[in-house]
Amino acid sequence: MPPEITRIESTEFGYPLEDMGPAPNGFSLAYDPGETAERRLFGLKVHTDEGITGEYVGGNSPAFAEVHMVADYLIGKNPLDRERHWSEMKRALRKYDRMGMGPLDIALWDFAGKYHDAPIHELLGTYRERLPTYASTLGGDRHGGLETPEDYADFAEECLEMGYPGFKLHVWDGDWRDTDGIVDAVHAVGERVGEEMDLMLDPACQIETFADALDVGRACDEQGFYWYEDPFRDAGISQHAHRKLRQKLDTSILQTEHVRGLEPFTDFAATESTDFLRADPEYDAGITGAMKRARVAEGFGLDVELHAPGPAQRHCMAAIRNSNYYEMALVHPETANTTPPVYLDGYDDQLDSIDSDGTVGIPDGPGLGVEYDWDYIEENAHGGRTYE
Repeated sequence: MPPEITRIESTEFGYPLEDMGPAPNGFSLAYDPGETAERRLFGLKVHTDEGITGEYVGGNSPAFAEVHMVADYLIGKNPLDRERHWSEMKRALRKYDRMGMGPLDIALWDFAGKYHDAPIHELLGTYRERLPTYASTLGGDRHGGLETPEDYADFAEECLEMGYPGFKLHVWDGDWRDTDGIVDAVHAVGERVGEEMDLMLDPACQIETFADALDVGRACDEQGFYWYEDPFRDAGISQHAHRKLRQKLDTSILQTEHVRGLEPFTDFAATESTDFLRADPEYDAGITGAMKRARVAEGFGLDVELHAPGPAQRHCMAAIRNSNYYEMALVHPETANTTPPVYLDGYDDQLDSIDSDGTVGIPDGPGLGVEYDWDYIEENAHGGRTYE
């Protein structure tokens, strides 16, 4: 008899972020500099009649609202039928962004690895076991963090000394009109370390106009930047605008972090609207969805870069040839080699920090290859749901 899903549990929990300064990219804008904030995440367990549980921790409330819409469908199903489940969930969530598929799909892959006693990258087909890594900065602030262009240059030099072969700037959150400051930071970092590191810029869609995006892009051209990512207020989704930007700049454009769905992603490549493509197993409908993106990119002869750090991202990148860098995010002068999140238990130090070659390892245990601290998660729970 094939295995069967018997119960799915989701738990919302929080953990503190102390002395964060102003809100960094992706966090609430509602707290003051120096205040202790809390980040809310979800833990997910997919129980089966084999006594093996697929797990995932991460995500956000909108994604888990979509988990709630489709989790009942999985009860009684074979957890190994991932491709069928992926297709059915995609149809069920066709009116939405489908980010709820990611947590469920990753948990099903975790189950599969444990069921077959193999790491996920081995099930995918391992291409490499070390991942070249770049330092991806926390968004700068005007309160003593990455406050000036020189601060970015100093930190880039520090990351170079630690062994990072690449460095990406996330610029000042809230200073949306400070295009001159962004240009100055590009030049400061480029002049300091540009001959020794691959440099990237990600304004996180903050630049207000196409004209300003051009000005910043031309500074990237002058400093030989590796890529220029999500520059302006189209929110990173306009094929026409980025095709025009590509025509006017030498620096490669990286897009599709905010493009949901395999088909619109494919259209971005087919219309020559980007140079590098993005994939994220959490954003892009799981490991199944991220690997579909990687194969599309390979078919177009393009590279796909995994967004954000995490065990699922490492497994995917380990099985992809046409990818250049793992993103170690979000780093800051006070946390340059990031410590494991508090909800990970017994995390291997070799998976957390880069080696002398500027690479990080991949988990080699069954499934995701990490142990979540469920005692911590449950002690800091804010609620949850059970499906059975």
